[in-house]
Amino acid sequence: MGGKIVILGVFMADTAYRADRMPRIGETIHGKGFALGPGGKGSNQAVAAAMAGGEVHFLTRLGRDAFAEMAHSTWARAGVRSEAIEDGESHTGAAFIFIDDASGDNAIIISPGAAGRISPADIDTRASLIAGAAVFVTQLEQPMPAAEHALRIARRGGARTVLNPAPAAPLEEGLLRLCDFITPNESEAESITGIAVTGPDDARRAARHLCALGVGAAVITLGAQGVLYHDAAQTVHIPAYRAGPVVETTGAGDAFNGGFAAALARGDDPVAAVRFGSATAGISVTRPGTAPSMPSLAEIETLLARQPV
Repeated sequence: MGGKIVILGVFMADTAYRADRMPRIGETIHGKGFALGPGGKGSNQAVAAAMAGGEVHFLTRLGRDAFAEMAHSTWARAGVRSEAIEDGESHTGAAFIFIDDASGDNAIIISPGAAGRISPADIDTRASLIAGAAVFVTQLEQPMPAAEHALRIARRGGARTVLNPAPAAPLEEGLLRLCDFITPNESEAESITGIAVTGPDDARRAARHLCALGVGAAVITLGAQGVLYHDAAQTVHIPAYRAGPVVETTGAGDAFNGGFAAALARGDDPVAAVRFGSATAGISVTRPGTAPSMPSLAEIETLLARQPV
């Protein structure tokens, strides 16, 4: 299905605990539920892109432990080709997620472990792979010097570069000029531009600002309000796809980015790729979890045929 997709990012083992409240220091309390599963934005996006038919190579760092085995199993099931560097001096990334049983509110502790040690030297070991990609994708979870170095290599090689600026964080000056596409949600767009985004009209203003900063095209995801695409030639608002009752939205952004990358890699024009990514996200929210919620190519194509936008 078209050219290679290379994704640089983080894998996290998500450990989620549900209880009435957080324990105090020195206290032990009974929980009401527990779940262990794969997470990390880059890993989730790699799974989504592979499930959507892309040839995906995922570059990260893992420890030498049981969570690394979970990562490899997750990628193997989806068809992701691992480019993970084994780091025996650290551990695979993990997240502690407390969920308040009554309200659903959460508190999270992230320990990136080996993924926090991804370096420009690691990127150099995969430079030819990155330079030969049709599409290169990264986010803001791994150290930014590595991401910027990889974006430069990808641009020199002719790849279409996608930055998902999540989680929101300050960006180095000049980084946006390395991005053919930037894919923030409402809050991330506001963090970069200073423009509060609550709907398509605000998104248009923020998208114009992002392009003025040097981005080739801005793709602002708006949840239930769809996606706003803007480049020098056009501005298009694409409504959200509805595939069924919403169960969980946690992985929706990653589903969109993975689907968007897969469609770009197979040669779709950017607006068609946005529609494909939006349909991917529309299916993912009808299922629990992040990586386990990503739909197949056949499911995405069925929804696109049923709901042409």
